Amino acid sequence: MFLENTVNHKEQFGWIEVICGSMFSGKTEELIRRLKRAQFAKQKVEIFKPMVDTRYHEDMVVSHDANEIRSTSVPSAANIRILGDTCDVVGIDEAQFFDDEIITVCNDLANKGVRVVVAGLDMDFKGTPFGPMPALMATAEYVTKVHAICTRTGNLASYSFRKSDNDDLVMLGETEEYEPLSRAAFYKAMLKEKVKNMKVESEEVTIIKKKKSNG
Repeated sequence: MFLENTVNHKEQFGWIEVICGSMFSGKTEELIRRLKRAQFAKQKVEIFKPMVDTRYHEDMVVSHDANEIRSTSVPSAANIRILGDTCDVVGIDEAQFFDDEIITVCNDLANKGVRVVVAGLDMDFKGTPFGPMPALMATAEYVTKVHAICTRTGNLASYSFRKSDNDDLVMLGETEEYEPLSRAAFYKAMLKEKVKNMKVESEEVTIIKKKKSNG
């Protein structure tokens, strides 16, 4: 799939590869696989992740099945431009947590001859495009969408359903907080949440009205 053996040695160029999908779909696992291949080939590789991602290890990118590779945590995308400028390959995990500057950084590195491999969630827990991921996918030469298995239907899953009531866009978590769902299962789960919230609001209105009438 990747034309690593067709490099034109007379002209230095790079490209962007995006690996996207839901929670538990193997995005980080695929990222680590590609980066380790580059390391075996004696290429200069640097891996970066956002400082907010502290789930497994401060200095490692770690997949859900405990595969890992050494990385650097950075507070912003600007740090990646500086630290990755002299690399052959730059890997970026959890790209959805960076601001839109990550789009410019990835393209600048690719334009300088760096192979940039990016992994991230393409949709948030509400099923909407997540942060800079859509723009990265649009400007990338290669996009790979990986899938999890739906915990409710057994079909392919591309949605990350949040099981808690936390509405914060950024909330790190594992199987206790998230589950991968198919389109149909996700639609039903979101509809159920909507109905539940409507009932709660209705009950609150009823209580307020009773208090007013008794007051």
